Amino acid sequence: MTDEDADRIYHVDGELVPAGEATVSVDDRGFRYGDAAFETLRAYGGTLFEWDAHVDRLEQTCEALSLEHGLDEDDLRSRIAETLDANGLEDAYVRLSITRGVQPGKLTPRSEVEPTVVIYVSPLPRGGLEGESVWAEPATVQTVETRRMPDESVPAAAKTHNYLNGILARAELRENDQPSDADEALMSDLEGHVAEGATSNLFFVRDGAVHTPTTDGSVLPGITRAIVLELAAEAGIPVREDRYVLADVLEADEAFLTNRTWELRPVASVNGRDIGGGPITDRLTRLYDERVETACYE
Repeated sequence: MTDEDADRIYHVDGELVPAGEATVSVDDRGFRYGDAAFETLRAYGGTLFEWDAHVDRLEQTCEALSLEHGLDEDDLRSRIAETLDANGLEDAYVRLSITRGVQPGKLTPRSEVEPTVVIYVSPLPRGGLEGESVWAEPATVQTVETRRMPDESVPAAAKTHNYLNGILARAELRENDQPSDADEALMSDLEGHVAEGATSNLFFVRDGAVHTPTTDGSVLPGITRAIVLELAAEAGIPVREDRYVLADVLEADEAFLTNRTWELRPVASVNGRDIGGGPITDRLTRLYDERVETACYE
């Protein structure tokens, strides 16, 4: 743990505690089984960007898990604000986790829940028009053999603590103990269609249109993804959501990844094939920054 991490304050079950004292029970189902929901948010200038969208997705995840936590939206938002204040942060990464809590060591969950709620924050640069990216360079992307779990097994829209799928994909980038320079692992679904990165949604541009894998399948409906689609539509940029194969991506004029922390990150290459950003990626990035600036800093 770095000195910076050691000085951090967590919010655990309604209490602000130093990092060294922030613990959960070994009997917590979030630890035992990954039986928990989470959201990754960004605070810009002290404002939680797209809070309502995150709350909606959190509730959808909890519904998928049959996790009736009984927590109030205003209460959760207040806990996040307390955590930001305690750490002296206005621009930050925010992770909110809700587990089913401590229950007997049986796989079948009880209907009565005393949830464990943990909030963690970490400093990020200012965003918006005067901000800077959290990434230093465009992303290098590598495809992996690990397949995205089908929606019929684990709902693709559910953000749970069980991240083994993404972990296995990222681990593939370190085959034979040789470090890979790839920033992201690109997964396909069981039918061989390109799905998403281990922690990101994929977009590519071809012939002036923006393309992205459809969420009608094994793709997480990312909130940043949804904003980009909305911005593109408002700007009159054609958008296509469909099923694509790798060859479609490799023939792209531009490509970029999205997630809450990266925002829009251009793709330098896929499997060594140079792609890069371009005018549409730049335009959408500018529009995204304008949205953040208006919503959070003005």
